[in-house]
Amino acid sequence: MTEQTITPILAPLNSVDGILEEAREAHEKYLIKQQDVDLEHAIECYIDAIKINPGLSESYYRLASLLLIKGQITVEGALEQCKTALTLEPENPNAHIYTGYFQCLNGNFDEAEREFSCAISRSGRNSARPRLFLSKVLLNRIKTHNSSMKDVVRFLYYFLSGSMMIMWDCPSIKMFYKFLANDFSILSYKTLGETFEKMKLFPSALEAYSRGLEKTSQGNLFYQKMGDLSLECNDIKASLEFYKKAHEIDPQDRDVLIKLATINQTYFPENTDETIDYYNTLLEFGIDLDKIYYELGHLYLAKADKIHAVSAFKLAEEMNPENPYYNNSLAFAYVKAELYDDAIEYYQKAIKLNPDAEWTSIVCHALGAIYAEIKENFEAAEATFNAGMVLDPNNVDIQLSLGDLYMAVNDLDKAIKTYCDAITADPLNYLSYAKAGLALWEKDYLEESVVAFHKSIELNPDFEIAQNNLGVVYLDGFGDPKESVDYFKKAININPNYTLAYFNLARAYQTIGDKPLAAEYYQMTLDLNKITEELSDKDIRKRLYDLFE
Repeated sequence: MTEQTITPILAPLNSVDGILEEAREAHEKYLIKQQDVDLEHAIECYIDAIKINPGLSESYYRLASLLLIKGQITVEGALEQCKTALTLEPENPNAHIYTGYFQCLNGNFDEAEREFSCAISRSGRNSARPRLFLSKVLLNRIKTHNSSMKDVVRFLYYFLSGSMMIMWDCPSIKMFYKFLANDFSILSYKTLGETFEKMKLFPSALEAYSRGLEKTSQGNLFYQKMGDLSLECNDIKASLEFYKKAHEIDPQDRDVLIKLATINQTYFPENTDETIDYYNTLLEFGIDLDKIYYELGHLYLAKADKIHAVSAFKLAEEMNPENPYYNNSLAFAYVKAELYDDAIEYYQKAIKLNPDAEWTSIVCHALGAIYAEIKENFEAAEATFNAGMVLDPNNVDIQLSLGDLYMAVNDLDKAIKTYCDAITADPLNYLSYAKAGLALWEKDYLEESVVAFHKSIELNPDFEIAQNNLGVVYLDGFGDPKESVDYFKKAININPNYTLAYFNLARAYQTIGDKPLAAEYYQMTLDLNKITEELSDKDIRKRLYDLFE
C-alpha cells in the first residue's frame, strides 16, 4: 500500500484577489471616513480571504489591526496574528511594520526597533514609513533619558531620511492623495449646502448634501446635515429617517442618538420603546447621565411602568439631589405608585429648592392635593395651598382647590371668598363661576348663584355641570320646574351619559305632573346608573314606584 500526499484544494487565485482588494478598499475607506460600516466590511472580507486562502500573510496583520480597533482582541492577540503572517512570509516589510507597531503599543520598544529595522532593510527606497516609525521609537527613548548621543544621531538620521523618502513611498502618497481629495470634496459640498441654507434655498441645500453623500460616501456627516435641514423645514418624518440612516452608519455618534431620542419623544409618542432604547444606548457614553435618567423616567411614566419610572427618577435625583425638577418628578412617580409618604418628602424638597415662584406654586398645589385627598389633613392642605398662592397669586387652579377644601369642611363663607378671588385673578375662567355658583347655592344666595351659573355658561356653553346645576337652582331653589327642564336637557345633549342630569330631569317632570315622562327618565337614569354608578339604585326605584302609587 503506497503512501499518498494530500494537497489542500484552494480557491481560484482571482477570487481571493477580488476579496482581498475589496477588503483593502473598505480598510482605506475606514481610515479616511472612520465609519463603523466600513470597519465591519473590511473585517468580514479579511476573514473570508483567510478562509479561502490561509496562506496570505497580508490578511492576518491587517485583520489584527482592525480587530484591535474594534476591541475584539488584545495587543497580544494582534502580535500572534502578526507572528502567523511572518511565518508565512518572513520577508514581508508590512508584516514587520505592523509587528513593530503592536510591540510599541505593548511597551516593547527594543522589539519594535528590531522589527522596524527589518522592515527598512526589506523595503528599499519605499522605507519612509518604517524609518519614521523607528525615529519615533528613538525619540521616545530620548524623552525617557535612557539614551546616548548615538540615539540622537540615529533619530535625526531616520527622521530626516524618512521625511525625504516619503516622496518615493507610493502607498503613503496614495493614501495622502485620497485623504486630501476626500476632505476637499467634503468641504466643498458641505460649504455649498450651508451657503444655500443661509440663502433660504432649502431644496438646493438638500441637493448639495445629497450630492456630497453620493460623491464622498461620508454618510454620517451628510445624513446629519440633511436631517438638520429637514427638521428646520418642519419635515419631521424625513428628518427622523435621515438621522436613522446616520445612526446605521455610525452607531457610536452620540449627537445623532440625542437627536433621534428627542425627535421620537417629542413628535412620535407612540414609539416609546424605541425612544427608551436610544436613551439606554446614550447611558453607555457616561455623559449627562442624570438628564438621561430624567427623560427615561418620563418615558416609563408614559408606559404606566411605575417601578421603572421611580427607579429612573431616583437615579437622576441621586446624581443631582439639588435639582428641584428631579425631586418633583420623583415625587409624581411616587404618587403614581401610591407611595404617598415618599411623594410628600420629595415634593417638600422641591418646594424648598424653589427655582421659580410660579413653578413652585404648582408643586404646592400637587402636595396640597395629597394632604387633602389622601391624608385628609385639611390643616396641612390649607397651609400648603396658601403657600402656593403667596408664591403665585394668579394661580387660579390652586385657588379653586383651596375653595374646594373649604367646601369639604362646610366653610361656605371662605369658599365663596376664595372662588371670588379666583374670578378676580382670571375673569374668563368658567370653572371659577361654576364653583362660586355652587357655594352660593349652598349658602341660599339664589339670585347670586343664578348669576354665577349664567356667567359660567356664557363663557363655556358646553359645560354640562353648570347647565345641570342651574337647572337645580330653578327646580329646588325657585320652585320653577318648567324653567329647569331646558337646562337639564342641555346638559344631557352635551353629555348623553350624565346620569344626574337624567335624574334631575325626571324630578322636574314629576314636579310638573307629567308622570309618563318622569317615569321614562327615571328608567333611563336607572339603566345608565348601572354603568356610571353615580346614584343609589334604591332611591331611583323608589321614586319610580312612587309615581304610580
